[in-house]
Amino acid sequence: MNADAEPIAQRIDAIDWARVEEELGQYGCATIPRLLAPAQCRSLVELYAREDIFRSRVVMERHGFGRGEYKYFDYPLPALIGELRTTVYPHLVPVANRWNEIMKIDVRYPPHHADYIRRCHGAGQSRPTPLILQYGAGDYNCLHQDLYGEHVFPMQLAILLSEPGCDFTGGEFVMTEQRPRMQSRAEVVPLAQGDAVVFAVHHRPVQGTRGAYRVNLRHGVSRLRSGQRHTLGVIFHDAR
Repeated sequence: MNADAEPIAQRIDAIDWARVEEELGQYGCATIPRLLAPAQCRSLVELYAREDIFRSRVVMERHGFGRGEYKYFDYPLPALIGELRTTVYPHLVPVANRWNEIMKIDVRYPPHHADYIRRCHGAGQSRPTPLILQYGAGDYNCLHQDLYGEHVFPMQLAILLSEPGCDFTGGEFVMTEQRPRMQSRAEVVPLAQGDAVVFAVHHRPVQGTRGAYRVNLRHGVSRLRSGQRHTLGVIFHDAR
């Protein structure tokens, strides 16, 4: 079968999730090469021009978030985005539950995304959070965390839809990690078109000499030097 025509669920099942967990534990993020095919990336970028499938548009500069803009999808989500949410989530649940156990957080996550979304909606978090971000030359995204309410799934997914060096230059995905009584550590994640990065939303456990402790993480995008960059963000919890 042509890799571009391979069903997304089959592609996700073939990922080395043990490697993803190991990299998440070491660095707070893990890359998944070529999760989406170029044609799928282009189709998602084309969606950005539509108004009927989004619930809101945010211009970052108006809120002090950086420069650029993004749009949140409305329900029902486009089929590919909904499938990404429901097929990636079960692979991350065991990691999320292990992390919470290590960090002595009482929350545990159900094995299926639909059950977790019902939990969010029952708590008043009923607005969908998947989004597409659009950056032009000079745009950037300040370091931040996508929390949105009481219920937060501890990992999320970002997929680069544009082609570096062709569609844009600059605009690297960046994470910082703040450990207690230490200076922040930065992680720059190189991505090609269709590559995904799974990363910690808020904090992750780190093993120290006196046991595990939490470190705080933020993510953003460095300044675009030229062109236009689009990214799909797949967040597993919904918003108030």
